[in-house]
Amino acid sequence: MPKKAFDELRERLLVAGIAPRHVRRYLSELSDHFEDLTAEAEREGRSEQDAESVAISRLGNTDQLAEAMLGQRQFKSWCARVPWAMFGIAPLLLLAGGYFLACLYLWWGWTVFKPGADTPFGSPSGPMYGLANFYFQAGKFYYISAPILAGWTIAFAAARQRLRSPWPTLAVVLIAWMGATAQIQASRSAVSRGLGHISMTFFVFGPSPQTISSELLSALIIFSLAILPYFVWRLRSFS
Repeated sequence: MPKKAFDELRERLLVAGIAPRHVRRYLSELSDHFEDLTAEAEREGRSEQDAESVAISRLGNTDQLAEAMLGQRQFKSWCARVPWAMFGIAPLLLLAGGYFLACLYLWWGWTVFKPGADTPFGSPSGPMYGLANFYFQAGKFYYISAPILAGWTIAFAAARQRLRSPWPTLAVVLIAWMGATAQIQASRSAVSRGLGHISMTFFVFGPSPQTISSELLSALIIFSLAILPYFVWRLRSFS
């Protein structure tokens, strides 16, 4: 089957909500079947070009091949079945999981490099200053980049499924809101609950206009960086 026809069928199935893994498997099976039909026609004495034409006619046109998949709900992706959950709830759970790993990372470094300190925040001291500084700076970098990484994951899923912009935009807005308002507290004396005296809060803007302005700016930066891969893909797909 010509590459153009395969590409057209792939795009049609993805846009219709068929899960990418099922699309890959289906196209692989069609490719194998097409090669078998072509070989069979060549054994009948046809030329290569005529054999491919016969194989295409026996295999079916794009509409017929697409309908064979589109009528079966079990092949639909979760993004197509429940987009409200995949782009309204799952992104927040994904980012929450990322922040949980950040808290574990902070707690481990706290117990190793600052076992007697009330809080892990502040300047490290002692013979392991260089290693401790590198460790906590790496954790800080991950903590700051977690919302962007979560947004890229959502953008990749949306582009892979050929989704239009409203759902991934909603997901990244929620991620930006959560990331911009995330506050982490770590203190043995001030935090009585939480994982190892570490707790986090989300979605609550600061008490002062300056803080709110800073958080809104952070949300805008997170949103812009997180949604960028999706819109780059959209621009490339229309070019």
